[in-house]
Amino acid sequence: METPYNFDKTATVEELINSHNSLEDGTGSGITVSVAGRMMLRRDQGKIAFGVLQDGTGRIQLFAPSKVTPDFEKFVALNLGDWIGVTGEVMKTKRGELSVKVSDWVVLATTQTPFPDKWHGISDPDTRYRQRYVDLWVTDEARKTFILRSSLISLTRKWLEERSFMEVETPVFHPIPGGALAKPFTTHHNALDIELYLRIAPELYLKRLIVGGFEKVFEIARVFRNEGLSSKHNPEFTMLELYEAYADWEDIMKLAEGLIEFLAVELTGSTLVSFGGKELNLSTPWRRASMVELIKEYVQEDISLETPIKELRALCDKLGIEYETEYGPGKLILEIYEKSVEPNLWDPCFVTEYPKEVSPLSRDHREKPGYTERFEGIVAGREILNGFSELIDPEEQMDRFKDQLQKSKAGDEEAMGLDTDYVRALEFGLPPTGGIGIGIDRLVMLLADVQTIRDVVLFPTLRPE
Repeated sequence: METPYNFDKTATVEELINSHNSLEDGTGSGITVSVAGRMMLRRDQGKIAFGVLQDGTGRIQLFAPSKVTPDFEKFVALNLGDWIGVTGEVMKTKRGELSVKVSDWVVLATTQTPFPDKWHGISDPDTRYRQRYVDLWVTDEARKTFILRSSLISLTRKWLEERSFMEVETPVFHPIPGGALAKPFTTHHNALDIELYLRIAPELYLKRLIVGGFEKVFEIARVFRNEGLSSKHNPEFTMLELYEAYADWEDIMKLAEGLIEFLAVELTGSTLVSFGGKELNLSTPWRRASMVELIKEYVQEDISLETPIKELRALCDKLGIEYETEYGPGKLILEIYEKSVEPNLWDPCFVTEYPKEVSPLSRDHREKPGYTERFEGIVAGREILNGFSELIDPEEQMDRFKDQLQKSKAGDEEAMGLDTDYVRALEFGLPPTGGIGIGIDRLVMLLADVQTIRDVVLFPTLRPE
């Protein structure tokens, strides 16, 4: 079948509903429009046929009397899912259904694979993710989630720009993996004959820009980590990273909670949101509590970096937490917290004072040796964000990179590389700086009330068919 190369659409379904919904039942508007979309439902009653046309903004009824609608028999024979363009008068039926009275129509594209029943959707999750192009038509929740995601990113940009942050772009290919503790994807550049890594975080490049004199920068970045799949993990995901000169971790905590409170109100209408059938209060200020304080609260054990390592290992054994012999006190404390505390933190909480051993880019705590001014924002038992007062001392940073290098040589695939150029940048002077990374996907999950990351990523990573 020959189909047209274009169609002159004059209105969306949403526009028709907004402008004509006040029509009285059984009356016409006298206004002729052209709309386009998929035929999602059809029924015929002899000499009259009805259909449901859906476009990207909503659904409207098609009213097709045989005396008015050309090629009536072909109209009645349309497949569910066929794309059509329709021209006709906007009207309301006697039953009060806003409709377009079909005086002309054309097939724009045919569906050659049977379309799912619009009213039942796709029941198999794997099929939903593989055939997102169908899922978006037949699963209202999916469409709403991705509209919310788009709005969240747009609102975030606007909120930051109103606070004088500048959006920037940094490389996706990194010569050295850095900015986070994660296993990278590797690739080869033929012309330069070098190994490159897909970025695991944009952090080190963004802080180079602070050195360069841009005092407030952010990037909404696609990042890649060669890790497992779970309800909270996809190998490629989206992060908001931002850095602010002259700020410290307290400033960044206030900024982060303020942004998330703003997004909750704008996207859901309230700071009280439902997640998994349970209420969350995202209003500010969020609770602030140190890691060891929370361990004492939830595990009833008073531990610290001063606790003998044998006692920390014994506690891990008691709690059924696996560990490696080379783990120091800081890493053991982190393992105890992550396995025994974090999943139980429901209401928003900034977990503070991470051990220096597990925070290679964070500045030393100004009052507590061995700890750093690092925090993570935990909501509903999962990490939403990670931030800190940034380490600005080049010699200290080199020492920590060397420590990471030793861990890498010992088999730690998540250890950072030694980035000598970043250290050189620090030698030119990084002012006091605060920074943060926020997981956009997990934030969307929270505000859209969905339980798996695959429901907020349009095309999640899947095993090939």
